[in-house]
Amino acid sequence: MSLFDELKELGVDVDGGLKRINGNEKLYTRLLGTFVKTIKGQAVQADFDLSELDGVKEKAHAIKGTAGNMSITPVYDAYTEIMNLLRAGQIDEAREQIRKILPVQEAIAACVEKHMG
Repeated sequence: MSLFDELKELGVDVDGGLKRINGNEKLYTRLLGTFVKTIKGQAVQADFDLSELDGVKEKAHAIKGTAGNMSITPVYDAYTEIMNLLRAGQIDEAREQIRKILPVQEAIAACVEKHMG
């Protein structure tokens, strides 16, 4: 199965992402590599300390933006909710959303790495 087919099975709107960049599959594939670097470099853990809240917000915002630009819908939607919860001071709810999305984003990253490796 191709990278794009596997990503579609994981809920990624590959067609929407490609449309944003005029169908350039090579560029989209390269950007997927950037997404993987972003989620690894900006990793948000559910067990963050409240003293780290500003940093968590920054990281979550970076992941949300990258995911949104590439139509990585499950990650974008989750981090949109996480950002809303963090801004509303609903820390426990945000942590729960982080716990739910981490396996999904890891599956997407593993898929990309498998095909690019």
